[in-house]
Amino acid sequence: MRHPFIARRLLIFVPTLAVISVIVFSIIRLPPGDFLTTRIMLLQESGDPANLQGIEDLRRLFRYEEPAWKLYLRWTGLHWFTTFSPNDEGLLQGNLGRSMETQQPINSVVGDRILLTVIVSLATLIFTWIVAMPIGIYSAVRQYSMGDYVLTVVGFIGMCVPAFLLALVLMAVSGVSGLFSPDYAAQPEWSLAKVMDLLKHIWIPILVLGVGGTAGMIRVMRANLLDELKKPYVITAMAKGVRPMKLLVKYPVRLALNPFVSGIGGLFPQLISGGAIVATVLALPMVGPQLLQALFTEDMYLAGSMLMVLSLLSVAGTLVSDLLLLWLDPRIRFEGGSR
Repeated sequence: MRHPFIARRLLIFVPTLAVISVIVFSIIRLPPGDFLTTRIMLLQESGDPANLQGIEDLRRLFRYEEPAWKLYLRWTGLHWFTTFSPNDEGLLQGNLGRSMETQQPINSVVGDRILLTVIVSLATLIFTWIVAMPIGIYSAVRQYSMGDYVLTVVGFIGMCVPAFLLALVLMAVSGVSGLFSPDYAAQPEWSLAKVMDLLKHIWIPILVLGVGGTAGMIRVMRANLLDELKKPYVITAMAKGVRPMKLLVKYPVRLALNPFVSGIGGLFPQLISGGAIVATVLALPMVGPQLLQALFTEDMYLAGSMLMVLSLLSVAGTLVSDLLLLWLDPRIRFEGGSR
């Protein structure tokens, strides 16, 4: 029964990314002016016309004379629809393009940043689940107890404190910033020593990025579990003598986890966008600051490629959350297109 549901989700996956790619490419071309126009203005203001020849080389390199639809097909790697060289590669071939600012391949510019962003985001997600789940269960089971009141106050404080302020406080207290010590920050190769150094530094961004989400998920878990505990099936099971702990874990908690699972798809973009300021404050080599810099310099291919990577993570996360919900919630209908 699950296969039609999974097939529908997989069929939606590719068209969704295709539509997102069109939207992203359109958005990055919407602002007035472009990278080359801004560069020419800066050169003219500096009185250095000798570098104008380099501008013409960039214009030919990035094919500014071609229409937007051809540039889009080239960017995505659909070169067989045009007269481009068969050697051209794009997003479909895993080539993110070339940065207009540095003329370097985007894969080498943001490769490690994407990896570190995914690592920090996954670690923050795990931290959120590990902390929010038991606290939310306790607050629901011990409703209106002293512990519930204390955790409620702490949760509201966690949601109200700005992440960048918490980052500044922790950085001042611990004296730790960045994801690596200076000895390993400049090393491109990964080693066991570099991984251990990462583990020594990663706890601050995990804590800073996870506090707000954890506080919110505690409230969500508490509210959903309280709602489940009032359902007739719980009252019936208790009347039949089912042990409270077995009843709690097997049914109400399992169903109350739906918001945790369904939020996976949107969590990665939220962590990355919300963590841009935190990453700047803590000097973290992540995608957020690089994306902001690309937008400021109008480096359209760098910004567009990073937005597509974030979109891919979001869509893939949504697909994973849909599949996990099939296992968590038996009420989900696999046929008929409704859930």
